[in-house]
Amino acid sequence: MKIELPWRTIFNVLATGALVWVWLKTWEIVLLVVLAVLLAVTLDPLVHRLERRGLPRWGASTVVVFTVVAALVLFGVFTATTLPAQGHLVATRMLEAERDLASHIPTVVREAVGSENPAELVQSYIGPWTLRLVSATASALLLIALALILTLYLLIEGRRTYRWVLAFVPVTHRLKVNQTAIEAQRVIFGYVAGNVATSIFAMLFVLISMSLLNVPAALLLAVLAGLCDFVPVLGFIASAIPAVVLGLAVSQVVALTVLGLYVAYHTLENYLIAPWVYGDRLRLSNVAVVLAFAVGASLAGVVGALIALPIAAAYPAIERIWLRDRLGDRVVKEHAELQTASGSQS
Repeated sequence: MKIELPWRTIFNVLATGALVWVWLKTWEIVLLVVLAVLLAVTLDPLVHRLERRGLPRWGASTVVVFTVVAALVLFGVFTATTLPAQGHLVATRMLEAERDLASHIPTVVREAVGSENPAELVQSYIGPWTLRLVSATASALLLIALALILTLYLLIEGRRTYRWVLAFVPVTHRLKVNQTAIEAQRVIFGYVAGNVATSIFAMLFVLISMSLLNVPAALLLAVLAGLCDFVPVLGFIASAIPAVVLGLAVSQVVALTVLGLYVAYHTLENYLIAPWVYGDRLRLSNVAVVLAFAVGASLAGVVGALIALPIAAAYPAIERIWLRDRLGDRVVKEHAELQTASGSQS
């Protein structure tokens, strides 16, 4: 039996394989570009304000980006003298807590994981996880540094670049593309600006409350809470673990108080602060946030988890603009009503 394949089919298969290979080789660069676009969209209103005051586009973009970099550097210098010592204290307390926890693990569990020694259990399971977390964080910081450089050029030449890319779109679809871009810009700005605001609130809350309770390393706990709060729902919960461990160093009552404060603030942020900060620009349920975070993290690590949320939040605009004909007016209308009701209840 003779099987003949047309040349067009063979070409399509080869082209698909080539695209997959290119994606596997360049996905980190694509991630970098996406991150730079998010930053550029967020900073563009500030650049536009400086333009209206008479600065040229390149000058306004340079001032804004270097101001952001200077703020980050000043914050790093301000905390550099205190955080290392506090970090050593946190690491020591966490290791002691891990060993104490491992010593209380039932023998059946230890045998199941193939370790009788609690110290070996900690080293075998918690150690590698911590190393992966540190490695992922370092990679994310490097991506952010490179993204800031690319952000500067996008702010200067972004509009021209957008028009150049838009030229590839068929004329019949350009109106939809423009509408999608406007909606996406609104969502991205609301997401990044809101995330920065909620992280600052979390940092101030932890710094003040931990200082009043005399919990060690209050500044480091505050910085950790602010950074972790960039990951909605899950991040702030994770930052509570070292705070409770350090609270135990004071007393059990303080540790329980710390846990209660973190839970109270987490609830307050989810149902009061975040809806007030984001407004109607980012209406995602906690289920959608967790799912988007999990998918983004599995595809591209820490940075992928962060950029997955504004992409998920832009779906209603995509549904309304591009999928209305396929899904029907009823589906789009009911989804919009549910989204509005969810935002008002929050």
